[in-house]
Amino acid sequence: MPIPRSQQVSLESTPYYHCISRCVRRAFLCGEDPVTGSSYEHRRGWIEKRLLFLASVFSIDICAYAIMSNHLHVVLHVDPEKAQNWSARDVLEKWHRLHKGTPYTQQYVKGEALSPFALKLVEASVESFRHRLIDISWFMKELNEPIARHANAEDKCTGHFWEGRFKSQALLDEAALIACMAYVDLNPVRANMSDTPETSDFTSIKHRIGFLKRNSQPKFLSPFVGNPRQDMPNGLPFQLNDYLELVDMTGRVINSQKRGLIDVSFLPILQRLGISADNWLCIATQFGKKTENVVGRAYSVARYCESKNRKRQLKRQNALLFA
Repeated sequence: MPIPRSQQVSLESTPYYHCISRCVRRAFLCGEDPVTGSSYEHRRGWIEKRLLFLASVFSIDICAYAIMSNHLHVVLHVDPEKAQNWSARDVLEKWHRLHKGTPYTQQYVKGEALSPFALKLVEASVESFRHRLIDISWFMKELNEPIARHANAEDKCTGHFWEGRFKSQALLDEAALIACMAYVDLNPVRANMSDTPETSDFTSIKHRIGFLKRNSQPKFLSPFVGNPRQDMPNGLPFQLNDYLELVDMTGRVINSQKRGLIDVSFLPILQRLGISADNWLCIATQFGKKTENVVGRAYSVARYCESKNRKRQLKRQNALLFA
C-alpha cells in the first residue's frame, strides 16, 4: 500500500526531497518515439521552462533536475522560513502568477478598500496560499498539470498524461543529497543519450555549467555555498567545483564501463562524506533501484524512523551504501 504523502514529507526531518514523475504506460514524453517515429523533443523545453518559473514563485529551490524521454527527476529544497518572511502582498502576488485567486485578493493587491469581513477572508487566503507555496505536492501539481494539458492539446486527445502519483524520497543528510543529485544529473549519460554531463540537454548540470562560463550561478537553482561552517548561507553545502569534478569523473567511469579507469576515491568530497569509491559508483548508477522513500546514512535513517515510529529494518537498505 502506498505511504500517504503526509508521512513521506517531514520538514522537521529534512528539507530535501527527490521527486520522480512518469508518463502513463511509460509513453514518450519527449525525444523521438522509435515506434511511431514522432518527435516530442520540444516538450523537454516546456518542462525546463516551467520548472525554473516555479522556482521563482514557490519557496522551494531546485537542486538538480533531469528531463528524460518518459519521466523527469527533480531534487527539491523546501524553505519554509523564507515563505514566513513574505508579506501578505508578496504571497498574493506570487500566487496570482499561478492562479487568479479570489476577487477580494485581487482587490487587496490593487490597493482597493475592503470591508473588515473581506479583509478576514483575504488573511485566510494568504495563509492558505503561503502553505501551498512550500508544499511539494502543490509544486509537482503546478508543474505536471499544465504540461499534461498542453501535450494532450497537441496530441488532440484526452485522459491521463502522468501517472497518478509522483514518487518522493526524503534525503536525510549530505551524503544522500549529493548522491541523489549526481544520480539525477548523470541520467542522460547512463541512458546513452549524452557522452558527457556538459552535453546532457535539459539537466541542471548543463544549466549550471552554462552559467559557470559566465562566472555566475543560475538564479533559479539552489546555489552551491561551500562546505558546512558557522553562519552558513542558504544553499547546497558543497563546493561547486568539487561537485562538478565528482559528476564529470563519475560520468567518465560510467561511459568507459571500466571501474578501474579513474579512482574517484581520491576526490576530497567523497572523503569528507565518508563514501567509498565502490559504494559511490553503485550509488551513481543504481540510486533509484537501491533506495526506497527514505535515504541517508545509517544513523540518519535510524533517527528518522524513531521520530516517525517506523520500523528501522524496513529501511535498512537505504542506509547500506552510506554506512
